[in-house]
Amino acid sequence: MENNMRPADMQRINTPELANAFIAQQVETVRAQVGDKKVLLALSGGVDSSVVAALLIKAVGKQLVCVHVNHGLMRKGESEQVIEVFQNQLDANLIYVDATDRFLNLLAGVDEPERKRKIIGGEFIKVFDEEARKLEGITFLAQGTIYPDILESDGVKAHHNVGGLPEDMHFELVEPVKLLFKDEVRVVGKALGLPDSMVERQPFPGPGLGVRCLGAITRDRLTALRESDAILREEFAKAGLADQVWQFFTVVPDFRSTGVRDGKRAFDWPVIIRAVNTVDAMTATVPQLPWAVLETVTSRVLAEVPGVCRVLYDLTPKPIGTIEWE
Repeated sequence: MENNMRPADMQRINTPELANAFIAQQVETVRAQVGDKKVLLALSGGVDSSVVAALLIKAVGKQLVCVHVNHGLMRKGESEQVIEVFQNQLDANLIYVDATDRFLNLLAGVDEPERKRKIIGGEFIKVFDEEARKLEGITFLAQGTIYPDILESDGVKAHHNVGGLPEDMHFELVEPVKLLFKDEVRVVGKALGLPDSMVERQPFPGPGLGVRCLGAITRDRLTALRESDAILREEFAKAGLADQVWQFFTVVPDFRSTGVRDGKRAFDWPVIIRAVNTVDAMTATVPQLPWAVLETVTSRVLAEVPGVCRVLYDLTPKPIGTIEWE
C-alpha cells in the first residue's frame, strides 16, 4: 500500500530538532484522524509501544486508553516502570492487569518451546480482548508498528496482537511511527521525555522470560532468572558495557548441578550469561567481556540469588547458536 511506503526523500530523524518536527506533525495528524474518539493501546513497556503511548498522550491525552498486561514474565522492575512513567509522570489513562497467576498456571508442566510461545501469545490476546470489551466508545487501536515490520510482515506487528484480535472488534489503526526505523523511534522517544532506560531498552522476546527459563517454567527458577538478569544489567551499566554490547541476559536451564555451600552439598541450578553483538540479528558475535566484570557478576549471583550454584558464559556465535536459547 502506498501510504505504507517510506518516501525516498524522507529525511532520517537523527537530531532532537528533527524529532520535535516529526512529533508536531504526528500530533496534528493523529488529532485529525481521531477527533474526539477514544484510542486503545497495548502498552508492553517496549520501545515502540512506549513511544507511541507518549506521542498519543501528547496528541489526545485521556482519549488514549493504555492496557499493560503483566504476564509474570517481565524483567525485574519493568511493569513498575510502566506504571511510574505513564501513570504517575505522564498522567496516562492506564489499565494495569496483573495476570501472573493466570499465565504461570497455564504454563505449568509445559516444556516444549513452541507450545510455551503459543500459550503466552494466545493468552495475552485473550486478556487484552477481555479488557477491550470492558471499555466503551473505543474506535481506534494504536499500534507500535515501525518500518521494518512493514517490510518484513506486511504491516502486522504480531507482538502488539492486532492480527489476533477477534473479527468483531472493528478498530481503525493508528500507527504514528510506522515509517520510522528503530534508531529514529529512540530519538523521538528521547524528545518526548521518556527515560533512557525505556528508550534504549534492549530487544526483548514477546514471550519475555518464558524463553529464558528453559523447559517447564517454575516460579522458583523464574525468580532466579529475574534476579540474576537484574544483577547482570546492573553490573554491565556500572562497567559502561550497556552501550557497548547489543544484547545481554541470563538463562536458567531446567537441570541441577552439584555444588558446595556452607560446607554442605548443594544441588542447584546454573545461571548462563548470554551476550552478543550484531548488526542485523542474522549473525552475532560474542564479546570478550572484562574478566573483572564476569567475576563480580558471578560473585553477586552466587551470593544473592537463591538456588544457584554455578555461573557460566555462553561463547557460542550465531550461527550455529541462535541468540535466544529457545
